[in-house]
Amino acid sequence: MTKKNSSYAASIKAKDRANNLHSWSAQKNLDPKVITKAKGIYYWDHTGKKYFDMSSQLVNVNIGHGNKKVIDAIKEQADKLPYIGPAHAVDVRAELATKLLEVAPDNMGKVFFTIGGAEANENALKIAKMFTGRNKVMSRYRSYHGATYGAANLTGEPRRFTCEPGIPGFVKFFDPYTYRSPIEFASEQEASKYYLDQLREQIIYEGRDSVAAIFLETITGSNGVIIPPQGYLKGVREICDEFGILMICDEVMVGFGRTGEWFACDNWDVTPDLITFAKGVTSGYVPLGGVLVRKDIAEFFDDNTLMCGLTYSGHPMGCAAGIATLEVYQEEKLIENSRTMGEVLGEELEDLKAKHPSVGDVRYIGLFGSIELVKDKSTKEALVPYGQDPERIMSKILASLKDKGFSTYSHENIIIIAPPLTIKAEEIKEAMSIMDQVLTEVDEMIN
Repeated sequence: MTKKNSSYAASIKAKDRANNLHSWSAQKNLDPKVITKAKGIYYWDHTGKKYFDMSSQLVNVNIGHGNKKVIDAIKEQADKLPYIGPAHAVDVRAELATKLLEVAPDNMGKVFFTIGGAEANENALKIAKMFTGRNKVMSRYRSYHGATYGAANLTGEPRRFTCEPGIPGFVKFFDPYTYRSPIEFASEQEASKYYLDQLREQIIYEGRDSVAAIFLETITGSNGVIIPPQGYLKGVREICDEFGILMICDEVMVGFGRTGEWFACDNWDVTPDLITFAKGVTSGYVPLGGVLVRKDIAEFFDDNTLMCGLTYSGHPMGCAAGIATLEVYQEEKLIENSRTMGEVLGEELEDLKAKHPSVGDVRYIGLFGSIELVKDKSTKEALVPYGQDPERIMSKILASLKDKGFSTYSHENIIIIAPPLTIKAEEIKEAMSIMDQVLTEVDEMIN
């Protein structure tokens, strides 16, 4: 690193610290890395240090960094028509909607575009209430649906607390989190029945004609990569049909190949009524999100006004990026690679679980995985209490990983593993060898 580079980086960091507020952080002791480039599954800081991007940034850079096809599509659209309002018909907006409906479950009829995932969830809420005429929405405790006010009320975990007292009509229920269930189930089906029976009873107590939607991450994302047991999602679908409730799947994080299928619900052959998406639709190259809407719900708005609107709905730059990104998934066979490399990642995670006393559980599907850290495997006591980490233990673990070139994030006592879908087997093994080293440090911490 030259003195010129060092001086430049110091200037950037000083301006950042003086003028930017960083998400979800007390600002005083932040020390952000100055990033200068990214390519494939890696990025580099100003010193030339290389990092494995093992969380795809915020589980959104699915196609990897620096994809020329997508970058060229953005440049071309910028020259052609960088912006036009959502009231107009424009080629890229129409084409992206068409392409999305081709890969979505076959009950979907139209797309409403948003800026990102939180706005997608906000507008799905509004669509559900307008269509059903009902006022309550149920979502799970271990969930995150966004930081805007409605999405935060939909959220179940502690990031909702600053938006409380909340909006009336948001009701929480428990996840099928079998690792931490007080009951030892004989099978996944038995677990599903237990949690579904609870949900059905709760709907009755809330008023079966008052619930507009059950809103759930198809696979719980940042709150632990909690994969639903067999029969659970189909059971939710049946409960929704029984009571005339809409099933809304938040696929902002798990859509577009993350789980080895175009959408996570495809893993269980379940068709939601609405699907929210963002992140992987452009792999973060340009902000874009949206709601996939069931055919008859879309038709409802032929004669009823859709009271949803955003200045940047279906932004041409985002749509151009989305078209190119979908083509990259297909041309580079990234959905298939997610499945095959997911098997490699799963083997690595199982090895870590067997080897390290600090690893209570691992969960994975496609290239979406997590490591749950505990103080004691037999009691399953979490490494840090839920909603608390006064000694910043998880931050220290992440810092050790990053110092060794492994970049990811954690939530509660859980480390997320979600690399770009372009990753190769040897890259997974090399990256996870770093995780192995750091988990040895965690083992020593709990002894």
